[in-house]
Amino acid sequence: MHRVEVTGTGALKKRKHQVIALLGNPNSGKTSVFNKLTGLRQKVGNFPGVTVDIKSGRMELQPGREAEVLDLPGTYSLFPHSKDERIVASMLCNPGDENFPDAVIYVANSAQLEKHLLLFTQLLDLDIPLVLVLNMADLALEQGIRIDTARLGREFQTPVVSVNARTGEGMDDLKAKLKEVFSQDTPAASAKERKPFYRLSVQEEKAGELAFEKTPVRNTYQGLLVAHHHSWLPWLNAEQKYSIGEGLHELEFSDLKLQVRETMQRFDNLGPLLQRNFVRPKDQPLSRSEIADRVLTHRWWGPVIFFGIMFLVFQAIFVGATYPMDWIEQGFGALGSWIGSTFPDSWFTNLLVDGILAGLGGILVFIPQIAILFFLISLLEEVGYMARAVFLFDNVMSRFGLNGRSIVALISGGACAVPAIMSTRTIGNWKERLITIMVTPLISCSARIPVYALLIGFAIPSVQLLGIFNLQGLAFMGLYLLGIFAALGTALIFKIVLKSEERSFLLLELPDYKPPQMRNVGLTVYEKVKTFTFEAGKIILAISIVLWILAGYGPGNKMAEAEAEARVVAQESRLDEAATAHLVASRKIEVSYAGYLGKFIEPAIRPLGFDWKIGIALITSFAAREVFVGTMATIYSIGSDSDEFAIRDKLSQERDPITGKPVYNVATALSLLIFYVFAMQCMSTIAVVRRETRSWKWPLIQFAFMSGMAYLGSLLVYQVVSSL
Repeated sequence: MHRVEVTGTGALKKRKHQVIALLGNPNSGKTSVFNKLTGLRQKVGNFPGVTVDIKSGRMELQPGREAEVLDLPGTYSLFPHSKDERIVASMLCNPGDENFPDAVIYVANSAQLEKHLLLFTQLLDLDIPLVLVLNMADLALEQGIRIDTARLGREFQTPVVSVNARTGEGMDDLKAKLKEVFSQDTPAASAKERKPFYRLSVQEEKAGELAFEKTPVRNTYQGLLVAHHHSWLPWLNAEQKYSIGEGLHELEFSDLKLQVRETMQRFDNLGPLLQRNFVRPKDQPLSRSEIADRVLTHRWWGPVIFFGIMFLVFQAIFVGATYPMDWIEQGFGALGSWIGSTFPDSWFTNLLVDGILAGLGGILVFIPQIAILFFLISLLEEVGYMARAVFLFDNVMSRFGLNGRSIVALISGGACAVPAIMSTRTIGNWKERLITIMVTPLISCSARIPVYALLIGFAIPSVQLLGIFNLQGLAFMGLYLLGIFAALGTALIFKIVLKSEERSFLLLELPDYKPPQMRNVGLTVYEKVKTFTFEAGKIILAISIVLWILAGYGPGNKMAEAEAEARVVAQESRLDEAATAHLVASRKIEVSYAGYLGKFIEPAIRPLGFDWKIGIALITSFAAREVFVGTMATIYSIGSDSDEFAIRDKLSQERDPITGKPVYNVATALSLLIFYVFAMQCMSTIAVVRRETRSWKWPLIQFAFMSGMAYLGSLLVYQVVSSL
């Protein structure tokens, strides 16, 4: 059945499917209900301005008739405090919105019903057909809570269903109620027969009628919400905003005061109604969650336990992903070798092996880390622990412009910035989420380890301090601490510089601990891996091909001449086949476009102690920081399978042709270390930041300020150490 509706601009739109919105407070189990209704028939919606993904899926209402289900962000009220809550409020204020729901499934925690029904009563007054879902029925039963769903439904004049989305109990009843709502015998318009749950004051009536006259709202309460939010509603034009604003000024409309009045009266009206239908045993003993929280949220023990858990998560990501990442790399290496030996030697074969396959390998090699991280984080989220971690650290993080939820991303960044940045989607405040995204790459990730291992071994002697501490190990730890301090300091600067109208505070409910629902965990991992592979992967693959072209081609006949000269030298020196191939690669890269680019930037990097060869490595390692070691090996005619000690020996023998002094001394090594602590040398991270912020503005700013920090830090270190 097609539905025709009038939008805010007067245009007509048709929808082939009925739209059902899933709404509820955070931690209500809303997403579990969504997964049960839609299964794998879901996708991530691209809603303008939304910083947390909105998933949509299909469910069958009747044979041959489907409805689209939208899983909207967790929301406490239609008086929003974050941009994602604003998206929900904006949609529900505008009947002309293409996603305006034909019906709403409102999910509430049965054990916390007193706290979860404020938004529900606002939806009642919007005259949208509703089904109230009382989720987590098993937890309520454990606590001795009894709810008269039939009587509650009569009082609210809307269907009420008790379910346990974790096990699927009650889901058939929910589907049956939805079919009734959409049946021709129960038209959607019947919702308008409900009595208002909140009675408007005279001033609110006039404000609602004012918006009713100037916008496509359907009732006075919807108009009142438009009056409250008219200054930021994106679907209102400038003339409408000005006209409504002028009218409200004449009414002496007190926005905040009336919001508080409405919220308090709704809770006052809910109290007696729930007392009649909601029985909680008196003198109830402490629940298992409350007992556990005495330790897990303790002022001192809580952080200790959290860091212990995060240490195990980090170890699982770092250790558990090693083998699958090696298998992926070996698989692509074997495939590349097979293609190279099977296909004729041509530019297409080289593009396939060194460009496309290298790019695909750079994409897929991150999948084990992403999968493990989101598997473990989803487990912690499902059992209810992550809310406690956010609560523990929100006060500390807020001093740096971050959020309690930022602690998860910053710690995860120690394994890889890519999944860490993706995990910031749980941060509702856009400013705090953006700051977290911008500073997370400063945390030293596992990709820096090969670079650190090479350069620390070259610059720092392996000696024991006090007979206990290894000096190289302390230097390694120092680099990680430097990244952490840089991240917090940069966050503090962003806190001052970035302006936002969003008020920053933590509104959080600590859910009861419960067994994880592995279906939800599996769907989350599948969605995150799929999103990274197909969204960020396209950008990574394109940049890989560009890097291949720069390193594989040069102007005129320079490449051919360099190869010929290298083969003459190899023949005179009686080099074997492998050594000859390495020498050819070294000479060709010098005259490639990448080589010329390295020499072009050499004057700029000379003050850092870098020559054109290091310049090439800086450029090629933009694909991934660990590429630095392989690039240096190629430049110095050492195979990429050689270990770090061989490279270190070669570096120690290199001499400046002008001064005759060693090129790679302690000052150069320390300068390079500082550069790689701060520099944004990871195209995967840039691709993900572009995807998460949906703009090139922020990754470009991030690249600029991190490159600036890297340059200035390296310059300072090299000049000071050289002078000493």
